[in-house]
Amino acid sequence: MRKRHPKNVRIKRQYLIYLEDAKRLSPTSVDQIAAAIDLFDTANGFKDFAAFNIEQARKFKRHLDAAKNPKTGKPLSKATTYSRLMALKDFFKWLAGQPGYKSKFTYSDADYFNPSNNDGRIANASREKLGPTLEQVRHVLASMPTATDIEKRDRALFAFAFLSGARDDAIASMLIKHVDLQRRTVFHDARSVRTKDRKTITSTFFPVGDDIEKIVAEWIAYLTETKLFGTDDPLFPATQNGFDENKHFSPIGLARKGWTNPGAIRRVFRKAFEMAGLPYFNPHLCRKTLAALGQRLCATPEELKAWSQNLAHENVLTTFTSYGNIASHRQAEIMNGLAKPAPPTANPFAGLDKSAIRALLVALDKEDQNA
Repeated sequence: MRKRHPKNVRIKRQYLIYLEDAKRLSPTSVDQIAAAIDLFDTANGFKDFAAFNIEQARKFKRHLDAAKNPKTGKPLSKATTYSRLMALKDFFKWLAGQPGYKSKFTYSDADYFNPSNNDGRIANASREKLGPTLEQVRHVLASMPTATDIEKRDRALFAFAFLSGARDDAIASMLIKHVDLQRRTVFHDARSVRTKDRKTITSTFFPVGDDIEKIVAEWIAYLTETKLFGTDDPLFPATQNGFDENKHFSPIGLARKGWTNPGAIRRVFRKAFEMAGLPYFNPHLCRKTLAALGQRLCATPEELKAWSQNLAHENVLTTFTSYGNIASHRQAEIMNGLAKPAPPTANPFAGLDKSAIRALLVALDKEDQNA
C-alpha cells in the first residue's frame, strides 16, 4: 500500500491552518474540506501536488461520478459531488500561489474541477424542507415520558428548542444563567455558548404557547430547587453513566456537565419523533417551524425584522428565503385566497419612516434580480 507523500501532508496542514485562522472557518467546515483533499490524494495515487495537471482533475470528476455512497450503495448526490469539487478547486487555486508550486501549474487549471452547469444547478437547487407543525410538536411533547431525570431533561430540551429557536450546538452548551424566565429571554453568550459564527445576542421566547414555555420553566425550577444546580451549571446536563442496582453499566442520572457536541440532542429528537409515531425532523428544522410561524404572525416590516433578529439573522431575507419558503400547499391556499375579494387591511408599513421602507424595497428588489 502506497504511503502519503510527506510534502502533500505538510502543505495540506498549512492550508487547513490558513482556513481556520485566516478565513475563520469552523472546525466542522475545515474537516469536510480536509476529507475532500484526502479523497483526491488517495484517488490520485498520492502523487506530489506539485505535479498536478488538468487531466488529474478530469479523472477525479469521473471518479466521483462512479462513486457510491457507502451507507446506501447509491451514487453520490450532486450536492456531495459539488461540495467536494469546490473544495478542491479552492485548494488548488490557493496552492498555485504558494512557493514551490507557482511554476508548476496556473490558477486557471483549478477551474477544471468545475462541474457541469446542469450538475451545479441541481446541487444548488432549493428544495422544500418543512419543519414540524406546532400541532406535531405538542403531540410529541405529550408522548414523551417524564418518570426519570433523563426523561424530564429530554422533554424540556425538546420544548426549549422551539421556545428559543437556538441551534442544537448552542443548546448543548447553554447554562442555566443564560435563561431569564422573568424577562422571557435567552442570552446567547459566545464566551461560553457555542453559537454560530460566535455571535452574542439576546433573544426573546417565541410565541409558541404558554404550555411549551411552562415545560421549560418547570425544568429550570426542578434543576435549581430539587437537584440544587447553580446558575453556572448546564441547562441540559449530559447523561451520567454508571452501574445500576443490577451491576449493569447504564445511564443512571444527570452529570454536572454539559455535552461537548450536539449529537446527543439529535438522538433525543429522533427518539421523541419515533415514540410519537411521526417522521424524524432534525433539531435545525425547528427553526423552519418558527420561520413559517413568523410568516403567519408578522404583519409589518418592523415585525418581520424583529422576528428575523430573534433567530440571530442579520438579514431579514435570510429568515424568509432560506428558512421560510412557503410550502407548496400553503402557496396554493394563498393564491386561491387572493382570487377572492378581501376587506381592506391596515397599512403594513405603518410605523416605518421613508428611509426604512425604501431600504426594504431595495433589498426585496435585489432578491428578485438574483432569483
